[in-house]
Amino acid sequence: MKAVTWQGKRDVRVEDVPDPRIEEPTDAVIRVTSTGLCGSDLHLYEVLTPFMSPGDVLGHEPMGIVEEVGSEVSGLRHGDRVVVPFQIACGHCFMCDTGLPTQCETTQVTGEGMGAAIFGYSRLYGSVPGGQAEYLRVPQAQFGPIKVPEGPPDDRFVYLSDVLPTAWQAVEYAAVPPGGTLAVLGLGPIGDMACRIARARGAERVFGVDLVPERLTRAQQRGVETYDLRAFDNEKSLVHAIQEETGGRGPDAVIDAVGTEAHGGAAAKLAQKATALMPRKLSAPLAERFSIDRLGALHMAIDLVRRGGTISLSGVYGGMADPMPMLTLFDKQIQLRMGQANVRRWTDQILPYLTDEDPLGVQDFATHRLPLTEAPHAYEMFQRKQDGAVKVLMQP
Repeated sequence: MKAVTWQGKRDVRVEDVPDPRIEEPTDAVIRVTSTGLCGSDLHLYEVLTPFMSPGDVLGHEPMGIVEEVGSEVSGLRHGDRVVVPFQIACGHCFMCDTGLPTQCETTQVTGEGMGAAIFGYSRLYGSVPGGQAEYLRVPQAQFGPIKVPEGPPDDRFVYLSDVLPTAWQAVEYAAVPPGGTLAVLGLGPIGDMACRIARARGAERVFGVDLVPERLTRAQQRGVETYDLRAFDNEKSLVHAIQEETGGRGPDAVIDAVGTEAHGGAAAKLAQKATALMPRKLSAPLAERFSIDRLGALHMAIDLVRRGGTISLSGVYGGMADPMPMLTLFDKQIQLRMGQANVRRWTDQILPYLTDEDPLGVQDFATHRLPLTEAPHAYEMFQRKQDGAVKVLMQP
């Protein structure tokens, strides 16, 4: 089959790889009909290269049709239409029972000290072949896949794999009070969708911050009060402008939807690049112990949120030696919540929004739809923010 494979820094290729097959009685195999390109895929494209191996199959946002199921998968059958969550979880361990499938004790990658395995996301998360491919083996298929109805286009449901639950959890963790205010830093796919969900769930005012014109325009068209970072002399000026709109206090909550790809942090950027250029035998241990994130967005969130407010992190961070302004966090009595989205915890709450009325605008959420064979171009375009690329879907 054809699949998108990692070959090196900024080097992905579509290659022939072996077809997946049932390996465990809890497996399923699906024929992929749509698969997303995620902002966190760009971390593998550039930042997390020490944890990748040439030939790794990428992607963690697929949906498709069930082709085959293992003997212990009773909830699926051939021909079912399903969305596959990015994380692999059993659904019955202690962590899954407490609503934290990201920490599934059955699939935890204990050798790396990490949580549940993730499709197509480096050896840190199990080196499981991903969903940017024609077919996908789905472990723990008795729990993971989400059955969706026939009829509507894939765009209606494909974001249940990652974008929708990640944005939903970001808003849930932000704990915006009824009629409250929320700022979202970063208006890529997750930040954009978080704004939509927050407004649908009753936030009175949502402020969105970015520096990409197309992203700002998209958010503004859906009622978000947008701020172009480039229009301010510095970040302090932007923070002050939003605080002035909230009685001088700052918003009740801030979602950091940027993560380690934030602008600024020249020293951290240099460290990331230097580590990525080293031989993997040297760079991986160094990155695990001493990696530093570019923390511009997180520091802005800390400055911006009101005292006693909440910061919700949905952007991916991977540093182990990040300097944090603990005095400010403590003094402002900030609540901080974060983590990979617990997909199956939220899907039943999200599904009622995926109606013909489309209140979240999922059916025109993608800016680009490309064949899988154009994946190298898709990665380059998305990484460079070219041609207005905000969300890319690929079809095998």
